[in-house]
Order: sequence, then structure tokens, then C-alpha cells
Amino acid sequence: MRPVAVVTGASSGIGKATAAALRDRGCVVYDLSRRDVPTEGVIHIPTDITSEESVKNAIETISEREGRIDLLINNAGCGISGAIEFTDPSDLERQFNVNLFGGVRVTQAVLPVMRRAGQGRILFISSVAAIAPIPYQAFYSASKAAVLVTSMALANEVRPFGISVTAVLPGDIRTGFTDTRTKSEAGDDVYGGRIVRSVGKMEQDERRGMAPEKAGRRIAAIALSRSRKPVKTLGVSYKLIYLLVKFLPVSLVNRLISILYVK
Repeated sequence: MRPVAVVTGASSGIGKATAAALRDRGCVVYDLSRRDVPTEGVIHIPTDITSEESVKNAIETISEREGRIDLLINNAGCGISGAIEFTDPSDLERQFNVNLFGGVRVTQAVLPVMRRAGQGRILFISSVAAIAPIPYQAFYSASKAAVLVTSMALANEVRPFGISVTAVLPGDIRTGFTDTRTKSEAGDDVYGGRIVRSVGKMEQDERRGMAPEKAGRRIAAIALSRSRKPVKTLGVSYKLIYLLVKFLPVSLVNRLISILYVK
């Protein structure tokens, strides 16, 4: 039987590319997102992951239609940037509501289906920013760190049920995410122009990053692989960063990040 895969936020960027890659590898693929941006061979169900009712209805529809869910890719996310001091609390709440709580809602709805089947595979799309937090993108980094920690804890909780969980840490990817980020320049005069310059450097790196199609193929490969490592990093350079963060003194890591992004 063809594996049944659910991808959140598959209307654009990494999610769209991942859904297409899973389709190409023989999966029945469902896209849970608010916008309907058709991808041939991918089934769209309008879903707001910030709504428990919307998520519940979507997962029930898939479960009734297919009888099972084999793969869940928690990809949907958003980004904000700006100084911690001047961040609007409503932007902070939305950041976590989408990036962390949205993935948790979908996971909570899918887990009973996987437990009944005695098997399943869940991927959380975190970020290298989770282990190397970027200045003026602190709350995006914090939300992705929370995703990483949640994923690792969940892996141990659901292993007895035959369910595996992996956090995927991409680095810079060339997607529309760069242009849809909610940017705040509040306090830039106080910070000597560093907010605008640092975010500009970060966006420049993103625009030169990995193609989303390549990232999507790698995420699909991880999802379908027999490997059950709790953390996977996309790209050789980011694997190196992951190792450096693990083994270098924290003060040195933070200083290197400062050199890169505090302009």
C-alpha cells in the first residue's frame, strides 16, 4: 500500500517541495494549509493549524478516507525579526502559536491514528537557528529551539508504540519565507542601525541558500529512510555548524554569531 503522508504548510516553500518529493516517491500526500495553491497529485485540505477544531476536522477526514496516516511532516511556520526590547507581544505570541503550538496540535491529532496502527513517522522542521540563535531574530530562534526540544522528548515518549520522531534542521533556504517575514525596525535608531543591517545580512544569506526543491527531496528521503536519528541537519556546512556548536565553548559560539550578524 502507498504510504499516506500529511505535510503542513505545503502551499509554498519547503513544504510544497517536500509534498511534491513525497508524491514522486509514491506517497499519497495531503497538504494542510490555509491557502490552496495546487500541486499536481497533492490533495489540499484547508486547515488553520492555530485552530484545534480545524486541525481535528482535517485529520479525521484523512483518517476516514485513507484508514491510516504513515507520515507527518510538521513544516508550517512563520518568522518575525526585530530587537527583543521592541518586539510587540502579539507578534511573539503568533510566532509560537504557529511554529510550536501548531505542530503540537497536528501531532496530538495524528498520534492516536498512528498508535492504533502500531507505526508512524513524524518529522518536525526546526532550524539551525535553534542551536545557533540569531540576534534580531531571537523569537524565531526560540520557537525553533522549542520545536527541537519537543521533537526530541516526543521521540522517547512514542517509541514504545512503534512511532519514530526526527527534528530536521535546515539552514538558509531560498523561499518566499524571506519576503513574508514580519519585520520590525522599531528601535533601530537606538541600536545604531544594527537591526536593519543584521536582518539585511541574514536575508542576503537566505537568498543565496539551498533551493527548496533540493531541501524537499532531502526531507522526503529522511521521512522514508530506515534511519531513526532524532536530529538531522540539511547541508554539509550546517552539519559542521551543528558539530561546532556541540563541542566549542558557548561563549565562543556566541561570539562567532555576533561577528556574523551584529553589524
